[in-house]
Amino acid sequence: MSPDASPDGRACRVVLYGNPVLRRKAAVIEDVDSRIRRFLADLKATMLVKEGLGLAANQIAVPMMAFAIDPRAAGIDAPPYCVLNPRIEAAEGTVEREEGCLSLPGLYEVLNRPEKVVVTGIDEQGRPVRIEVEGTLARAFSHEIDHLNGVLFIDHIGETRRKLLAGPLRELEQQEAAACG
Repeated sequence: MSPDASPDGRACRVVLYGNPVLRRKAAVIEDVDSRIRRFLADLKATMLVKEGLGLAANQIAVPMMAFAIDPRAAGIDAPPYCVLNPRIEAAEGTVEREEGCLSLPGLYEVLNRPEKVVVTGIDEQGRPVRIEVEGTLARAFSHEIDHLNGVLFIDHIGETRRKLLAGPLRELEQQEAAACG
């Protein structure tokens, strides 16, 4: 575990494509109490153990409106943090780049995302935040907020390309079904 993860944080299993929680819209977090803070420590610990740039709560089977982000994975010297109840307030530009996902391991697709986003939400202490990010972090914020709305990155690709992924997606569904018993 990274020294930035909370000592209470423990890594959780990342659910794979096919798990219905990935298609569920996450619930708004009303109060940031000790239970939520423990959960956020787990979310960050899981992201760090899996070496992800970001991780949405529903990716560890908890449909709550929160995601973790590790700016260092984008070359920015800042510690990992969580954003709760995030909402994109503004977006600028478009960048086409390859993208992947911890819930769809081994699959990568090129898609458009905003070059810059302004996101509002609350931090891990329950205080309002307004965050402006660009480049890789803008892509990551957009990707994680999509997750919290039940949208996967493959939903942004064309039907022909998605059909070509049918076999690998079926394999992920089978792995997830086996893991869930």
